[in-house]
Formats: sequence, C-alpha cells, structure tokens
Amino acid sequence: MTLTEDPCDAVLVSPMLVRLVAERATGALLRDTGTLYLVDGQVVHAESPAAPGLEVLLTASGRVRPEGWRRAVDQAGGRGTVGHFLVESGQVTCGELELCHLGALHDAAFFALAPGKGPTRFRYGAVHWIGPVRPVTAHALAREASRRRELLDRIWPHPEVDTAPVVPVPDRPGLPVTVRQRALLAAVDGVRTPGAIARLLGRPAFHTMVDVRRLAAVGAVETPLAPTPVETVPHWVARACAEAAQPSDEALLRRLRDALEAMP
Repeated sequence: MTLTEDPCDAVLVSPMLVRLVAERATGALLRDTGTLYLVDGQVVHAESPAAPGLEVLLTASGRVRPEGWRRAVDQAGGRGTVGHFLVESGQVTCGELELCHLGALHDAAFFALAPGKGPTRFRYGAVHWIGPVRPVTAHALAREASRRRELLDRIWPHPEVDTAPVVPVPDRPGLPVTVRQRALLAAVDGVRTPGAIARLLGRPAFHTMVDVRRLAAVGAVETPLAPTPVETVPHWVARACAEAAQPSDEALLRRLRDALEAMP
C-alpha cells in the first residue's frame, strides 16, 4: 500500500514526504509545525513545538529520573544512542521505551503533519539523538493523524478550544468528570492552554486536547467564540461612500442613496 492511496492521507502529508518515502531517504523533514526524522524512508522520531517531548513524558511519569535522563543525554547524545543507553543502564525496559517513544512520536506527528504556513525543507543525513527505537511508516502516521482529527471533531467540533486558555465554568456540580479529567481541571488557571497543561502534567498533547474537548462538550470548561467573518460591501459602494464624504458634492450623495435603494 502506498502513502497516497488513502485520500485523507494526502491532505495531511506533504508532497516532499511522499517523494522521500519513495526514495527511502534518511534525514530530517523540517516544517513550521514540527520535524519528522526518517531512516530509509521510515519515520523514526518526531518533534513539534505543540507536543511535549519524550523526555517530558518519561520524567514526568516517573519512569526516568531527571538526573538519569541528563546522564543519558550527556553520555550517549553525541553518539545518537540515548534510547539504547536508557535500556542498558536499567532505567527503562525495552518495552517501556518503545511504548513511550511510540506515544511521543504519534503525538508530535499529529501536529507535524498538519497543514502549515511556512516552507518545507529536508536535511539529508540528519539523525536524532534518541537513536533507533522502532520505526513507523509514514502511511501509518498519516492514517493515525487523520483518525485523531476525526475523533476530536466527533467529540466537540470547536477547534478553538485546542489552543485557547482553558477557562473552567463555575457552579456546575454533578458533571460527568473522570479522575483523569479532575487532575486536568486542577491545573486549569484560565491562562494555561491545553499544550501548557500537557507539559505540566507530563501527558501527550493530543490526549489532553481530547479531555479538554470532552470537558467543553459537557460544559465544564468554556468554549471560546470563533472569529466572526467581517462582511464587506461591494467595491463600488465603498468608493461611492469615500467620494460622498465630501459634503460639497450633493450629487454623489444622491447617487449613493439611489443605488442603495435599488439593491435587492
């Protein structure tokens, strides 16, 4: 199965990534929404400003102590074998590392594959310091990203809540809130966005967005108003208004009045 067989994938994947997969390239695909690291055309790591990194997920969850993480980066980062060092030093098992790395990869790729506004570049030969863990095909990443977008829209079709500060709704007792969501609400201060809360709690950004949308759907947090499109008048009306601003030209005022009255 090729990367572009699924029409929903084509929306999320840049043409450059399709070409890089076909040529089995190795390097870093740089976008304004994030970075994908490829080895032989497969994605081995992903990063995004919108998603907590692997180090946040490992240390915040208690799987790895912060000093242990720093030691791994200091001793193995230059060789690109941090993941191998964590396992060999007994800080995590191979299965724990693979599971957490896969979660971080999909979390960052969800944002990295989203439509961006800036240019896309590729640095051939660039490698990530985490080293090899378990590669994922770009097709699988695109399908999962598409599934996640559809899930968010099914929960609460208001993407404004994904990036806006989370504001609780007071005086709403008895709402169906889970233990996980209560921990999220405890971190809500009216200033932190879902991304900031994810970093604070050491959770994937997408999972935090899911919880925020569910809380918004039941009325536990506010849904910000979407921007209202500005209605524009026809160009000829605007021009006539500008001309009519001169009080000495009564003929223009009359023509403008007649034209507006004639509009359906």
